[in-house]
Amino acid sequence: MGYMLAVLANRTYRHLFAAQVIALIGTGLMTVALGLLAFQIAGDRAGAVLGTALAIKMVAYVGVAPIVGGFANRLPRRAFLVAMDVLRASVALALPFVDQIWQVYVLIFVLQSASAAFTPTFQASIPDVLPDERDYTRALSLSRLAYDLESLLSPMLAAALLTFISFHWLFAGTVVGFFISASLVLSVGLPPLARSESTGGIYENTTRGIRIYLATPRLRGLLALNLSVAAAGAMVIVNTVPLVRGLLGRGDSEVAVALACFGGGSMLAALGLPRILDRLPDRRVMLTGAAFLSATLLVFAAVMWSGSSAIWPAVMGAWFLLGLGYSAVLTPSGRLLRRSAQPADRPSLFAAQFALSHACWLITYPLAGWLGTFAGLPTTVVVLCLVTALGAVGAAMLWPATDSEVIVHEHPDLAGHHPHLRDHRDRHAHAFVIDELHPRWPTAV
Repeated sequence: MGYMLAVLANRTYRHLFAAQVIALIGTGLMTVALGLLAFQIAGDRAGAVLGTALAIKMVAYVGVAPIVGGFANRLPRRAFLVAMDVLRASVALALPFVDQIWQVYVLIFVLQSASAAFTPTFQASIPDVLPDERDYTRALSLSRLAYDLESLLSPMLAAALLTFISFHWLFAGTVVGFFISASLVLSVGLPPLARSESTGGIYENTTRGIRIYLATPRLRGLLALNLSVAAAGAMVIVNTVPLVRGLLGRGDSEVAVALACFGGGSMLAALGLPRILDRLPDRRVMLTGAAFLSATLLVFAAVMWSGSSAIWPAVMGAWFLLGLGYSAVLTPSGRLLRRSAQPADRPSLFAAQFALSHACWLITYPLAGWLGTFAGLPTTVVVLCLVTALGAVGAAMLWPATDSEVIVHEHPDLAGHHPHLRDHRDRHAHAFVIDELHPRWPTAV
């Protein structure tokens, strides 16, 4: 763990990481409070309200992130991040005072739109703060740990606070978290963002990240891996309660244990990944993680269909293994994005990953829920296993095994005196990314 924490010696990153952790805790408190608020307003319809709120969240993530990402490189980065934190704090401050369901929906859309603007911009800032890839890898693992710890600790903290205060005060904790996050971002200077060479209009700017993403073979593979992760993750997030409480007839404590097994597996993988990625290429690690997810679901499906009495131990073991595979796929993804774009295009590329990965969740969340309700949980595991395997196979096909950063290529459309060719002949090699001068991935030359 010490070798990972060494990256916190960088003051700028230390403050940004602290901002991330505190904002995550505040968001976790708000998640609990929002569920209680929905019950207060809607009563028996609280589940439908929360389901709609989650759908609104995903729509905001998928729709807003690319738009903001297209213009993020034209905005003062630190001021923009602070403004989004203040906006999120303002929404959290307003939520306790609403008494209509439509008001909840409007505020959730504003809140999640601000998050869709903040998160990719924040993520794209870290490679500039930590230009060394080893340091950046450790930062990615710390970020994964922060997300997993938040999912474990925030509900416990909320439960402890609710023994002393009304749930409305949990929103106050969220407000405080966002304001502290804003102050920490404000306390550091971020490296100036390179200006993009793009001179296109609104359409060109808002779609640039997705166009770079889909034109880059390793990122097309990442998109398929996003589908694998979303399918396996949806099984855990959507169906843990129906499986443990409904099918197995166990209590809330066992639900918490199952989710803790998943989080524990994810944290264990995040702790080990920096050393593994020092030795093995990203492609091998991530494809292995996706295959692991599929194999785990396949074995778990076999246990469920067999009618074995050992389903509860199988749940704990499977959820732990799913956590391992989940983190093995997700954690290195930032490294792929970092090496796949010019610094000026990173905000739009991280925004594209944010939107496209959540589009995968937008597919698998309802798939897991509807199948679990109408087809039964054993069938659901089989279908999600097939989707996970499909993503893994697709990634292996789309992401070339010989994925070199430096690629020999030509510029038949550029004049010989063009500045890009000043120090090269027309056929040359350098670290290749999609940009204004390289709009298509080269074939063998």
